[in-house]
Amino acid sequence: MISQKFIVIPYKKSRGGMTPGEIRQASNAVTAERIATAMADRHPGVAAYSVMVDTETGDMTSPTLIVSFGEIPPLED
Repeated sequence: MISQKFIVIPYKKSRGGMTPGEIRQASNAVTAERIATAMADRHPGVAAYSVMVDTETGDMTSPTLIVSFGEIPPLED
């Protein structure tokens, strides 16, 4: 079964560029944007995404950027 989820990813600088931190889930797009906004001052980059998740495998696909702050890496599927 495929379901839509909302996630927020803080990024930190590393030797190879930007590295994702711990993913936070949100209940909807508005909440994801609020979480990302609150985290923006504490991280060099933060992004909120809508993703499709296969509930059986946990695979995430079709990321759609909701909002971003600072430096984030290119969006990859």
